Amino acid sequence: MTGSDQPAHLIDSRVLGGLFSSKEMREVFTDRATVQSWLDAESALAAAQARLGIIPESAAEQIARSADADAFDLDAMGAEIRRTAHPLVPLIRQLAEAAGPEAGSWVHYGATTQDITDTGLALQMRAAVGVTERLLGELIQVLGDLAERHRDLPMVGRTHAQHALPITLGFKFAVLAAECERHSERLADAKPRALVGQLGGAVGSLAALGESGLEVQEEMMQRLGLAAPVIPWHTARDGFTELVCVAAMVAATCGKIANEVRVLQRTEVAELEEPFALGKVGSSTMPHKRNPMYAEYVIADAILCRQAPAGMLAAMHQEHERDMSLWGVEWSVLPETFIRTAGLLEHVTWILRGLIVHRENIQRNLHQLGDLMLSEAAMMSIAQTTGKIEAHELVYQASMTAWETGRTLRETLMEHEQFSTAGLPAGRLAELLVPETYLGSCQELVDRVVARIRAAASDGPDAAELQPMQEVPQ
Repeated sequence: MTGSDQPAHLIDSRVLGGLFSSKEMREVFTDRATVQSWLDAESALAAAQARLGIIPESAAEQIARSADADAFDLDAMGAEIRRTAHPLVPLIRQLAEAAGPEAGSWVHYGATTQDITDTGLALQMRAAVGVTERLLGELIQVLGDLAERHRDLPMVGRTHAQHALPITLGFKFAVLAAECERHSERLADAKPRALVGQLGGAVGSLAALGESGLEVQEEMMQRLGLAAPVIPWHTARDGFTELVCVAAMVAATCGKIANEVRVLQRTEVAELEEPFALGKVGSSTMPHKRNPMYAEYVIADAILCRQAPAGMLAAMHQEHERDMSLWGVEWSVLPETFIRTAGLLEHVTWILRGLIVHRENIQRNLHQLGDLMLSEAAMMSIAQTTGKIEAHELVYQASMTAWETGRTLRETLMEHEQFSTAGLPAGRLAELLVPETYLGSCQELVDRVVARIRAAASDGPDAAELQPMQEVPQ
C-alpha cells in the first residue's frame, strides 16, 4: 500500500481508527458496499420492469448476475468518475458491459442517477440503523443491569457541581437508561419516514416509464425491502436529516455518560473508574497516572457528532426539482455520523461493563458535609408548622452559620429562637439529618425503569445480563 492509498481520515485510520469508530459500521459504508447498493438498486429496477413486461426477462436476469461489486474495478470506476465528473455513469457503463450488449442496453432504463444513489443510500442506512438499534439495545441492557445492581447504594446527588441531596447510584444509571430508551423509540419512529426508496426519473414525474411508472416503483421497492415513496423526494431530504439528528442525540448521550465517569474518577472524588487492566498507560511521563482515557476519547468523538445535524440541515436547502450541489454533504455526513455513533455505543458499553465502583469513596463523599446536605429535609419538616418561606429562612441562616463555623446543622438550628417554636423535637431532627434515609422515591423509580427494560427485552431476543469486560472494541 503506497502512501497515497492509505487512509487519511480518523475513522479509517489504521493507527487511531479503533478509538473513534466502529469496524462493523465502517463495513456498511465501504466503497464496495456503496457500489453494491447501487448495483442492487439497478438490479431491482430491471427485475421490476421485466415482471411488468417492459424489458426482456432474460435481460433482467443477466443484469442481476452481473451486479456483483466484487467483479467491478473500483479504481477504474473512480478514475472515470473524476474524468466524467459524474458519480454513476461509470458504474452504469461497467454494468452494461458486464451484462453484455443485449442485456446491457436495458441497464438503468427510465431511471435517473439520483434514483439509484438515493435508493442505494437508503439500503445502506437501513443496515446502519439496524446496527445502531442493536448496539443501543445492548447499552440499555447494561444500564438497566447497573441500575438494578446499585438500586440501594446511596450517593451524593450533585447540582451545579456541588453536593445537593442524596440519590442512589442505581438512580443515576436509571435516568441514563430511560434517556437511551427514548432514543431507541426515536429511531424506530424515524424508520418509516427515512428508509424509503427512490424512483422518479428526471424531475420525479416518472414520465419516462409512462403509465407503468408507479407499478415499477412499487415492485422495485418491494424487491429491495424498502417502502415506496408517496411521491419522489429528490429535493426533500428530511428523512435522512431526521436519522442524523437522532444519531447525534445518541452520540451526545454517550458523551454525557463518558463525562460522568470522567468527573467521578477525579482523584478527590474517586467514586467511579473506567476499566483498568495492567498495561493500560495513563501518562508517558507520570507512571502513577490512571487517567480516564477511554472516556476522554468518547467525549471527543461525541463532540464531533454534534456538528452533524448542522450539515444535514444545510443539505435540505435544495433548489427546484433536483440539485446536485449538496449530495456530497450527505455522502460525507451520513456515513461519518453513523460510524462514529456506533463506535461511541461500543466504547461506552465496554466502559460500563467493566466499570469500577468505589463504594467506600461513595460512602465517604456522602458524609463529607456531615448533616448539612440534609437541609431540605429539615426545612420541609419545619415548614409543616411555620410555612415554607419562614422555614427556608430559618434553615438558610443556620446552614450559612454551619458553613462558616464548621459546626453541624443540627447544632446551629437548635440555637435559633425560631426553632424552639417550630415544634420539631431534637430527636426527630437528628433522625431527619441522615443521608441514607432521605432517598425519596429513588428505588421505586429505578424499579419502574428496570421493569420497562426487562419487559422490552422479553418481547425480543434474549438479553444477556451484565457481562464481564471484553476486549476494547476495534
